[in-house]
Amino acid sequence: MTSAGARGTFILRALAVILFAALVVFGPLAENTADEKVFAATAILLSLLFVLMASARIAFALITVSLLFGAIEIAGRLKFLYLQTPLLAPDLEYFLNSGTLEVFSHYPLLLGVGIGAVLLVPALLVLSWRGERAALLPQRPRWVRVGVRLGGTLAAAWGLAWILTANGPFGSVFNKPMWITINDKSFITDFLTSFNDTVINEPVIPADVDRSINWKLNRPMQAPAQRPDVVIVLEESTFDPRILKPCTIPLCRVAMFEADKQTRAHGLMTVHTFGGGTWTSEFSALTGLAHTLFGNAGLYAPYNLAPRVAYTLPRAFQHAGYRAIALYPMSGDFLNARNAYDFYGFDAFYDGTEHGLGWESHDADLLEVFKRIYADEKRDHPDQPLFVFMLTLHQHGPHMTPLDKLPAPFNKPLFAGKFKPKALDDWLNLNLGNYLQRLRASNAMLADLQAFLLGGPTPAVLVHFGDHQPSFDGAINEIPKVVPKLAGPVKHWVTYYMIKSNFPVRARYDYPLLDIAFLGSLALDVAGVPKDAFYQANTLLRERCNGRYLDCKDRKIVASYHDYIFSTLGDLHESQ
Repeated sequence: MTSAGARGTFILRALAVILFAALVVFGPLAENTADEKVFAATAILLSLLFVLMASARIAFALITVSLLFGAIEIAGRLKFLYLQTPLLAPDLEYFLNSGTLEVFSHYPLLLGVGIGAVLLVPALLVLSWRGERAALLPQRPRWVRVGVRLGGTLAAAWGLAWILTANGPFGSVFNKPMWITINDKSFITDFLTSFNDTVINEPVIPADVDRSINWKLNRPMQAPAQRPDVVIVLEESTFDPRILKPCTIPLCRVAMFEADKQTRAHGLMTVHTFGGGTWTSEFSALTGLAHTLFGNAGLYAPYNLAPRVAYTLPRAFQHAGYRAIALYPMSGDFLNARNAYDFYGFDAFYDGTEHGLGWESHDADLLEVFKRIYADEKRDHPDQPLFVFMLTLHQHGPHMTPLDKLPAPFNKPLFAGKFKPKALDDWLNLNLGNYLQRLRASNAMLADLQAFLLGGPTPAVLVHFGDHQPSFDGAINEIPKVVPKLAGPVKHWVTYYMIKSNFPVRARYDYPLLDIAFLGSLALDVAGVPKDAFYQANTLLRERCNGRYLDCKDRKIVASYHDYIFSTLGDLHESQ
């Protein structure tokens, strides 16, 4: 090699080292926990070994690995900046499309990064490949070089496969709660481990399942003369505070949890998530399924389950002649919401950011947007009843506004001295004060919505429910709870549901504790809407298990139900 060639190779390798060092600093060292730092660093080093052994080029290996993991890090940071979620494995399918390119065109930073990547990455790879010769063990015989490279490549590939499994040496970084995954900013770890969490495990049907059980309803519907509009409101992080043993003061008694003359069903409800994971409660309410049925993949329901579910609540309403619309309080890009709601079968999706809503919006703001959309929809589709699904956001954590900034009587500790030690007492009083103050606002909005929807001559049904309990950074579990024994060990899964109508309903549908998977069939019952095959079976399971689902005492009934909906009805199909 000439001196000029040697100088060029030295410069190329020096630049490659600098690029790799930058990756280490802004990649593994920036991960959230020590285990994640070591995991990300190990994945990078094994990838470096793999490329180095395969190519026998030092600079090429350093640059290739730096570009690959640098792309994951940068893409994760940009996605978190714009969409508040990190880069995950499903994004490779749902975000690499023409729609994403259109979004890029509206954001100069994204457009610049995208164009830069398209131009620079291939150029750097070609330059690094052609800028140095294969130079691994150059003094050794060819058969030795080939053997070492082949062995090193296979060993690195095996090592990568090993660490990228949940049963490998880094099992602690896998299977994190989804809410932690989307907020901890461990961008490399979150992306690599998300592949493991997207494998859907379908429910196993036992060999002795009883297929003689009938899952078809054969009784007449109790329907009003005119099809009612149906509005379902998912109340963010909301539960009846009276389940907290110390919450006995008057402020804990809130009208939105009380039955009135328009109430047709109400009570406590179990969901399948705690402290976050609203999208899993959306999934359950809209599909009648528990996301936990499908293993860890259920945590990614908006990505990998929504495209595969055949029977949904919006489709059941559509089959009865309804127009199904969704009002989302934030960007439809958040957690693939727009795509998921399309898969759920909604006719229209209203993006909250296009109507002035966002993280800081109050429930009253949502109601005003709803009223405008409702009026527009009734004007444009006068002959169709509406099914509306919308979500609140203001009750979302954290609940940390200083008490002295809250209005009276929430501007002072409401449960002073109730908790030990004092630090926990201060923390819980801060969170509970915030929660109860926001709950008052939710109550006012729901009262306004009830008057608006149920106070007129048009038949209507109003449903609202809590998607999960807030966490208070885990401290809420330090508060004793009073819930039905049916809840078992998951007291932290208990929220509430309320169903009202402005027309009489002959039957009563109260349960000691209702599973969220049955909320949809209950709404169909009150509205008098004909049920498809899935919701007929869902209704029968609800009645046979007295509102319980996965913890139903009759395990054979549940197994027969799963066999019917998955094997006979084909409720979970292959994605298109």
